[in-house]
Amino acid sequence: MITTIMLQAAGAVPQQGSPMSGIIMMVLLFAVMFIFMILPQRKQQKEMEKFRNSITKGQKVITAGGIYGVVKEVNERDILLEVDGNVTLRVDKAMIMRDPRQ
Repeated sequence: MITTIMLQAAGAVPQQGSPMSGIIMMVLLFAVMFIFMILPQRKQQKEMEKFRNSITKGQKVITAGGIYGVVKEVNERDILLEVDGNVTLRVDKAMIMRDPRQ
């Protein structure tokens, strides 16, 4: 009994799947990647853009380089950041990462 099952398994020709099953697997793989990787990244980017557009004068922020400062002036593309005393830096808005209170 066991030998016949082994012989049948050994001599069996591997079945070939239909082309549709390969396409379905690729679509499912892309859907999983989209759900678990792309959607959270988009949400994070939207939140960061919303934060950067809501920066106001006097707000404390941190730059991408790790510099803490207080916003002195807000322009369309950049901000003037007071770091210490009379030291100010003009920083691109894209380099503002977060509010230190978060």
